[in-house]
Amino acid sequence: MSDALIRAVFFDYDGVLTRDKTGSFTTCRSLAQQTGLPFEAIRAALQPHNDALNLGRTTHEAIWPSVCATLKRDIPLGFLTIAFESTPLDDEVMSLARQLATRYRVGLITDNKRDRIDHLRLYQRLDAVFDPIVVSSVVGMGKDSAGIFEHALAVSGVQPQQAVFIDNSPDNLLTAAALGLHTVHFDDERRDVAALILALQRLGVEAS
Repeated sequence: MSDALIRAVFFDYDGVLTRDKTGSFTTCRSLAQQTGLPFEAIRAALQPHNDALNLGRTTHEAIWPSVCATLKRDIPLGFLTIAFESTPLDDEVMSLARQLATRYRVGLITDNKRDRIDHLRLYQRLDAVFDPIVVSSVVGMGKDSAGIFEHALAVSGVQPQQAVFIDNSPDNLLTAAALGLHTVHFDDERRDVAALILALQRLGVEAS
């Protein structure tokens, strides 16, 4: 049991709230299904732009001509919207987040593309549960930077020891833990929500 009174619980998005490990996987899978092009070809065309997209240095609209040229196919930009909407939420984890939001500040901290999360905020009604929603492409920092966590803490009005961060990547927990946040690893293969609840309870979080 932690001595600190937990006031905020921050979730990662892809791999925790969603059933796919990464958003890139979701997008590439959908584009492959829509176009009939190989998944790996689409992944290879998008990968060189991934970091710039995640840090807000470019947009899908800006890179799309280059992606289409690489694939030798004129793919409608609207296919991306369909890809975004194919993101599979984990209903059980979302239910936990809604339950926690009745007692705690519940937020999102995600390395993600701005246009994707902007669309999903509306499509999946994320703002009804999560506040704040902190996105790497908006703040210009990823989860390897202390700044993104400091920003989330500041806008939430909590200290590091009063917050928990849940992520499916152990590497993404390192910076948060170094700042003093409590961290919980969620195994995106096992997707054991009961184990996640138990880990939160051990930190003093009222979760069920």
